[in-house]
Amino acid sequence: MGNRGPQPGTGGRPRKPLADKMTEGRSKYTSVGIPLPEPVELEGAEMPPPHEFLSDEQKNGQELVANEIYKSTWEWLRKFRCEQMVTQQSLEQYAVAAARWIQCEKAISTFGFLAKHPTTGAPITSPYVSMAREYSKHANALWNQIYAVVRENSSMDCSTSWTPADDVMERLLTMRRSK
Repeated sequence: MGNRGPQPGTGGRPRKPLADKMTEGRSKYTSVGIPLPEPVELEGAEMPPPHEFLSDEQKNGQELVANEIYKSTWEWLRKFRCEQMVTQQSLEQYAVAAARWIQCEKAISTFGFLAKHPTTGAPITSPYVSMAREYSKHANALWNQIYAVVRENSSMDCSTSWTPADDVMERLLTMRRSK
């Protein structure tokens, strides 16, 4: 057997967001003969209370900012009416990964890119650099999962609006000025 395209589920053209399909009139909801459902008046859901570990005091005495990231992400999801489609655990994982990334970046700013090897005393790359890289990858992967849920399920265009990921980057960029 030869190559016959990508394995199922791994290739092909990416799915278009619902908002784009509706704009183009290609959604099953805008097909001839199927009327659009009447919009229902939705009631706002209360944000599930974040767990305490999202704002625990850290070893350096500062508070972990994951609680703030959790709240801003939930509010962003609520704006697109997708807050019930993302689990609290996913939100918390994203918030902790983003907060840890910020924490590692602060440590790099404080201690520098180099460290002393524990046995030889020779200069080595700071362990905070690799930790920051890993937390950044993890936070981005989690953010992409959350964003995919909104992109696929929201009838509003979310591609050009502010996102909580922008807020995390803003916090990182202004961290030196706030001291």
